[in-house]
Amino acid sequence: MKIVFLDAATVGEDIDLSPIETFGKLTVYDTTAPSQCAARIADAEIVITNKVVLDAKLLAQVPKLKLICVAATGMNNIDLEAAKARGIVVKNVKGYSTRSVAQHTFAMLFYLLEKMAYYDRYVKEGAWSQSPIFTHIAKPFFELHGKAWGIIGMGAIGQEVAKLATAFGAEVSYHSTSGVNLRHAYPHKSLEFILKDSDIVSIHAPLNEKTYDLLNEFNLPYLKEKAILLNLGRGGIVNETDLAFELDRREIYAGLDVLAHEPIEESNPLNFITHKERLLITPHIAWTSIEARKRLIEAIAKNIHSFVE
Repeated sequence: MKIVFLDAATVGEDIDLSPIETFGKLTVYDTTAPSQCAARIADAEIVITNKVVLDAKLLAQVPKLKLICVAATGMNNIDLEAAKARGIVVKNVKGYSTRSVAQHTFAMLFYLLEKMAYYDRYVKEGAWSQSPIFTHIAKPFFELHGKAWGIIGMGAIGQEVAKLATAFGAEVSYHSTSGVNLRHAYPHKSLEFILKDSDIVSIHAPLNEKTYDLLNEFNLPYLKEKAILLNLGRGGIVNETDLAFELDRREIYAGLDVLAHEPIEESNPLNFITHKERLLITPHIAWTSIEARKRLIEAIAKNIHSFVE
């Protein structure tokens, strides 16, 4: 079978693709522009894509295509109705990055919470070597134990974060954006309560009509002074213009691994805030631990195997 991977650069050069090669001739492209897509998959029976869009117009041009493997959980880059109408099977991968995203949540939290950028710079710029005492406490930080942690979106990742936060002694509550995910050991609260009560708020929800612009100019002011907001769900859940304003208006902190437009646009207002120490942005890497990416490729191979057997 002819297999085409349209955007293999998204899974990294260090990951072995040989589990996929056992099913046919694999052609790998690091990236694929929309104008290149039709020609590259014209004869393909299986296409693997992470973020390359396969819409109805494109699917109409590839009569040999039988299977689309999405190298991710979200499938919003595929026209699922068009694929179904043409008898094209679409398979995604779930659960491969849960531990990786949860770990990155805490990495971002501790970086902001313990003012790591400031203290690292204090030492490396030579200020500590000139200190009359052995320590330096200019930027105080608090312990997680006993603090309120609010989770927005209690799926698999939210549950893993809750478990780890509880291990640190945090008091966890959550808000279900769907309104139906209510059977958990932690108290379910309104969004307003989560924002007003929590010392840490982390987002692990999907982007949909209920979560788009969920945090905005009207409710971001609910956050406590010195609260830390973490978005590891989807860009678009937090209004970035409103967040930029709030970060400069008062002392709150934000860690973002996802943005509404990726890569970040040069005009993004977050690039121009005055209090840059209050903001941490990572380039959508929470899911990318080596182990998670290996699990992803293995799961894609299993999806192909289940299709061809």
